[in-house]
Amino acid sequence: MTNLVVQKYGGTSVADPQKIMSVANRVMKRVRKGSQVVVVVSALGDTTDRLLELAAEITDSPSERELAVLMSTGEQISVALLAMAIEKLGGSAISFTGMQVGIRTQGSHTRARIQEISTSTVLKALKAGKVVIVAGFQGVDTELNVTTLGRGGSDLTAVAMAAVLKAPVCEIYTDVDGVYTADPRICPDARKLDAISSDEMFEMASLGSQVLQTRSVELAKKAGVEIHVRSSFLDKEGTVIVNQADALEGVVVTGVTCNKNEAKVSVLDVPDRPGIAAKLFKMLGAAEINVDMIIQNISRTGHTDITFTVPQEDVKRTLEVVEPEAKKIGFAGVQADKNVAKVSVVGAGMRSSAGVAATMFEALAKAKVNIEMISTSEIKISCVVRQEKADKAVKALHDAFQLGKKRQTSSKVSKKKPSGKRS
Repeated sequence: MTNLVVQKYGGTSVADPQKIMSVANRVMKRVRKGSQVVVVVSALGDTTDRLLELAAEITDSPSERELAVLMSTGEQISVALLAMAIEKLGGSAISFTGMQVGIRTQGSHTRARIQEISTSTVLKALKAGKVVIVAGFQGVDTELNVTTLGRGGSDLTAVAMAAVLKAPVCEIYTDVDGVYTADPRICPDARKLDAISSDEMFEMASLGSQVLQTRSVELAKKAGVEIHVRSSFLDKEGTVIVNQADALEGVVVTGVTCNKNEAKVSVLDVPDRPGIAAKLFKMLGAAEINVDMIIQNISRTGHTDITFTVPQEDVKRTLEVVEPEAKKIGFAGVQADKNVAKVSVVGAGMRSSAGVAATMFEALAKAKVNIEMISTSEIKISCVVRQEKADKAVKALHDAFQLGKKRQTSSKVSKKKPSGKRS
């Protein structure tokens, strides 16, 4: 379907009736140019946060099933209002919930993973000349329980719809006009990137860039979906995310990210014998707690400390999982520290360049930022620092790698569609 476009609009894009009408106008412009349009919409503004606050006023530990039912209502408001707005402009539109469009999921109620999407309902509506509006962030499991896809899940819904419908591109409309070398609120001289590889975008998303949900980037790469991040409020090109981006020599680091939603958990005096770490992280995995950086100290007395990072919202559950096992396994105790942040440098050019770590550590040292943990991959280096030092660290790294200065050459990007089956 070469004339099909999938668009996703975030909460800030549909925050009030005026912005919803603006989105409707943007959609209708595409329709009048001959495109078939599928729109995925998030909840209005901070609706999801307000719903979570309501739940917290009722109970400190709501069931995940009922939490998913509650949170899914925000997107249902958005899709209905946008359908009304499009029809007011003379268009023909129909809204669907995740269940109605056939998004089947598995896993926990609030962190579900998409297993399949039935295209029959959407294709029938498109054939009838309608703009299809799909509630993002939600689906149903095999027992028809409402599920949600985690924070930023509407991005995942949009990419998944583009994949199953074989749309040439998935346009993600948000309150920024693309992907930047750093958060412009921290680094005013940050540059917008015209293009970025899916590998780099995946790392940046997982390391704190809030432009796209990590899982949506992962799915886009697997399914061969090209993503275009654009502003809902400006009519100009944004950032294209493609499977292959070939950086010119000299372009080593693409961006700097910061994640302040991190917590450091230390399990103290763990018996230093085979199988203990496996048991610890198996428990955390069973609880669907996403562990990131892991450090185990050298054993000197037959015991060791294991330190790892988790999202701040998972600290309570992490302690609930680990603390009861302390006496059984022989831990001395568990400590959690929420006053940390993770700063990272990302770049595909790091695969073939030496000295990136040295430059990073020297820059942090000059800025008097102490490093508490370090982790690396082929295209990123991350450091855990004190949260109050995070912005200072980002600025120092952005300057050290000269990301705010205009380069004489820009990245060359191959937009050739990758071969392989779509999911």
